Amino acid sequence: MKIATAAYPMDFLADWDAYASKITSWVSEAAGQGADLLVFPEYGAMELATLAGRAVAADLESSLRAVSDNIPRADALHADLARAHGVHILAASGPVFDATIGLRPVNRARLFTPSGAQAHQDKQIMTRFEREIWGVVPGHPLALFDTSLGKLGILICYDSEYPLLARALSEADLILVPSCTEALSGYSRVRIGAMARALEQQCVTVMSSTTGACDWSEAVDTNTGMGGVFGPPDTGFPATGVISEGRMNQPGWTYAEIDISHIAHVRADGVVLNRAHWSEQTGRDAPAPIRSLR
Repeated sequence: MKIATAAYPMDFLADWDAYASKITSWVSEAAGQGADLLVFPEYGAMELATLAGRAVAADLESSLRAVSDNIPRADALHADLARAHGVHILAASGPVFDATIGLRPVNRARLFTPSGAQAHQDKQIMTRFEREIWGVVPGHPLALFDTSLGKLGILICYDSEYPLLARALSEADLILVPSCTEALSGYSRVRIGAMARALEQQCVTVMSSTTGACDWSEAVDTNTGMGGVFGPPDTGFPATGVISEGRMNQPGWTYAEIDISHIAHVRADGVVLNRAHWSEQTGRDAPAPIRSLR
């Protein structure tokens, strides 16, 4: 398969047609390059708040609700584009108020397939900003999606920094990591997490990022990142584990060709077998006793 992962700049949008034109152009470009899977970043949907005006977009609580109100319309657009171009699309995540969860919004990424099937994945562990200031909460648990491209899992940004979450997706061929990070340090944390998860579970991880400045939002005002596709540094993969990377803060798609048979091979007969040997940690992972050497 061919993967396209985004370094995505959010815009202040004049109207719905501007948003639809932008997303259509991005999807058309990647599909035109032969991409089968398109991955947009975490909180890239925040630009939908600008449809309600600058004052709403600049207000933290109002922006949450403005985006959530526009998600169904955005989903319909992505579903149409996935069918029209014969591609799988992970749409940019955004806040969604879901009555089945509670009064506060979740951070939700939505997956669209060429067949018309749809699914979503909510973020599991909130960053300090999300939990202490914004009031975004954990959503529905992790799921594994069996698609015509293989088994896909999704770990949204901070979730990729937790190995037990990736272990819950150990059957995934690909783990998608949509991210939104303010500084290089934040980007680096998610990138290191994505690479570590590819090593541990001997799979491919796909990281997308928001880029650029958004002076209309307190939540996503500064964005640093680039697209990246990572694998285990083992047989059939680059020695660095880096399959493909974009350029820092350069908007656009990063592409990578992936043969998932390489994933099955490295899991069965790699130079190392991290995934198979995972359970050998059990019993050895109790808190280590302190032994004084003074």
